[in-house]
Amino acid sequence: MNNRIAITHIGLCTPLGNTPETVLQRLVNGDTSAMQYRDDLLFSGPTIVGSVNDDSLLDIPAHLQLFACRNNQLLHTAAMQIAQAVNQAKAKYGADRIGVVLGTSTSGISKGEAALAYQLQHGHFPPSYHYSQQELGSTSDYLKQLFELCGPCYTVSTACSSSAKVFASAQRLLQANLCDMVIVGGVDSLCQLTVNGFHSLESVAKARCNPFSLHRDGINIGEGAALFTLTLGQSDVMLAGVGESADAHHISAPHPEGLGAIAAMQAALTAANIQPAQIDYVNLHGTATPKNDAMESRAITAVFGQTLPACSSTKPLTGHTLGAAGAIEAAFCYLLLSQHNQLAQLPPHIWDGHADHNDPSIPLVGANVSQPASSLSYIMSNSFAFGGSNASVIFCKKDA
Repeated sequence: MNNRIAITHIGLCTPLGNTPETVLQRLVNGDTSAMQYRDDLLFSGPTIVGSVNDDSLLDIPAHLQLFACRNNQLLHTAAMQIAQAVNQAKAKYGADRIGVVLGTSTSGISKGEAALAYQLQHGHFPPSYHYSQQELGSTSDYLKQLFELCGPCYTVSTACSSSAKVFASAQRLLQANLCDMVIVGGVDSLCQLTVNGFHSLESVAKARCNPFSLHRDGINIGEGAALFTLTLGQSDVMLAGVGESADAHHISAPHPEGLGAIAAMQAALTAANIQPAQIDYVNLHGTATPKNDAMESRAITAVFGQTLPACSSTKPLTGHTLGAAGAIEAAFCYLLLSQHNQLAQLPPHIWDGHADHNDPSIPLVGANVSQPASSLSYIMSNSFAFGGSNASVIFCKKDA
């Protein structure tokens, strides 16, 4: 059975912008301007985060105000970009043949934080607050209601691999003939809970994150959404293979030798029916925490050996968008393979250039790097989560 699935449309709402042209340009230029200090998230002082511009967000429709929260605004803004494709598919196949599988880790928690502050001041919650807004299922349920669908609909929440794993879910739904189209993606919004939670783990960087550097000291958190429509067939960019693993080494630390990461990457290569040497670029998980980067450099070296591909982490451009990271970075991979990237440029790895010699050296992309257009055919995106939940996704051009 051919495991490759067509990716027909995407929707974007990211710190780098909301259109393919804008996002791609800022991505390959290594634009870090979306990373800004904010003083309303971390209790102990200002911290750098990757924020979506409020002016770019669309309003939740009046008949769906039960779902009104910033998280669903990010989702709605991305969803409007695929609305025509979804409506056409609904007319062709029926509302019961379109599935929705999204990844998230925060859902509408920021709405709950604001409501709790209001309750402490006024003695009751604001009328606009409903607990369902912060339930994990709110995201996928919102899209189901927005597009008036009645096919399979659920949310994946496995921390930072959430919206990478949705591609495997969609693949199964399509190949089992349960759906003719599946909407997949991820969304997460900034909130105090996650920023302070990571700070309590001593994992938040003091300045902009510095992945794979000797001086790395943690993550920046970001927000955003990315959506895709997947079908059986052919398109300019294809889903080539997905690999998943669960090493369960530790609740918050990866296996030091990256055994779960290795298993996920190897499974993705097997699913895509390609050799490691055929991968042209890897979008690294690259969180800039000491343990993650050490593990990932070892895992990459173990999988690719002497055929190491170009690599970079894009988290210094957007922050770590947690449950949305897999989808947003998948969107970056899609754009790199798309016709928008005529020069076959790659995202530069933004860091201080001081390598950690305790870890294996991997080829990090420098500024203004292009591949021969004919050689940018297969791209891998890695997502490694708390609890050892790992996912690796490979995308390719249709003629690869």
